[in-house]
Amino acid sequence: MEGPTRAQTGLQQRQARGGILILGGGFAGGYVARLLGKRGSTIVSRENFMLYTPILPEAASGTLEPRHVVVPLRMMCRHSELVLGRAVSLDTAARTVRVETEVSASTAPVGAAEIHYERLVIALGAVARTLPIPGLAEHGLGFKSLADAIYLRNHVLRQLELAEAALSADDAKRHLSFVFVGAGYAGVEALAELSDLLRDTSRFYPGLKDIRQRWVLVDAAPKILPEIPTRLGDYAARELWKRGVDIRVSTTLESVEEHAVTLSDGSRLDTETLVWTAGVKANPIQGRLGLPLDDRGRVVVNSLLQVEGLGDVWALGDGARVPNEATPGRFDPPTCQHALRQARRLAKNLSGSPRPYRYRMLGQVATLGRHKGIADVLGLRLRGFLGWFVTRTYHLYQLPLLTRKLRVVTDWTVSLFFRRDIAELGMLGHPTSLRDDE
Repeated sequence: MEGPTRAQTGLQQRQARGGILILGGGFAGGYVARLLGKRGSTIVSRENFMLYTPILPEAASGTLEPRHVVVPLRMMCRHSELVLGRAVSLDTAARTVRVETEVSASTAPVGAAEIHYERLVIALGAVARTLPIPGLAEHGLGFKSLADAIYLRNHVLRQLELAEAALSADDAKRHLSFVFVGAGYAGVEALAELSDLLRDTSRFYPGLKDIRQRWVLVDAAPKILPEIPTRLGDYAARELWKRGVDIRVSTTLESVEEHAVTLSDGSRLDTETLVWTAGVKANPIQGRLGLPLDDRGRVVVNSLLQVEGLGDVWALGDGARVPNEATPGRFDPPTCQHALRQARRLAKNLSGSPRPYRYRMLGQVATLGRHKGIADVLGLRLRGFLGWFVTRTYHLYQLPLLTRKLRVVTDWTVSLFFRRDIAELGMLGHPTSLRDDE
């Protein structure tokens, strides 16, 4: 039975709770709503959860249960109202946002609402940044959402099965070749975690003991992890090299085919897996809302986090160009660490007398697979097991809700004593048909 059309449902008129409307339930928007407390707000989000992206690679590798890397917004923001949908237009004069409401991110809109606000917060985040590379859209895999992580894990495990059943060694090698483009945090951590997964599971595939896995990390920059101090970046490169990772820096992706990729150094790699993690860009929806944007599509805000020229509209997170008084002349990078600090400042500005945003970064952390990591905290540079431990401790501290922290700690503890689960669950979300002929 088809759902009701927009004409049938009509246009609902709603008032934002507490007068504050937040577009986006990600890291920035979710934390603003949580920090507003009993004052309340209305959140418009495509999903009913906030994804904690720093530990997404561990969900892809099976170290963490996928549900444990997300936090339900209704639990995280107890005093906020949640509207599942997306903003399609903004009228700043009337202080209204038109929203297409939907049941989930995968369904067609089932209605429309016009939400009136006193103050509007734009926290629409970012999406994967792609380039017009031949074949990328058709054959590349992303790594930005929980669905991406689950699909990638299933895909990688399926390649093991296909390699085991391959009729020739060349076919098996193609299935066991994995190319990651983008050597920032997402690319390095995802590759490290998934290579650990396959190293653990390959013992159950005796027919592949003589077939060498191939992991290739490609980036246009002259070094991997350019955001961190050189010494830690060099350590990360050495650790990956010891695991047999082929690191191609100052190299770009030229084209993608169904069974191969071509790089700018002229090499052609036979593979069934191309993972694109080469950066993000501001959510393009912002351009349709008539907001002032910079040349990269980010919402332009002042040091109070107010949108330029709009006193009752605020913006933060990956989709905003946020000036930081602690680093004059520079704008905040799109990281969870900065989004959280922006959210803290904005929640205070919405509740009292606005003050400029100022935050000096405490450090940067990253994991490199099992018991390996790097951390630069307050000038103290850690690597190896200690870097890994500090990284996990920091992520656990930032994760909201005690129940989520306990679930994550339980997953981590179990993974210390038991081998990873190697079940490939690609059929999830695709129920068996009840028809007799299928």
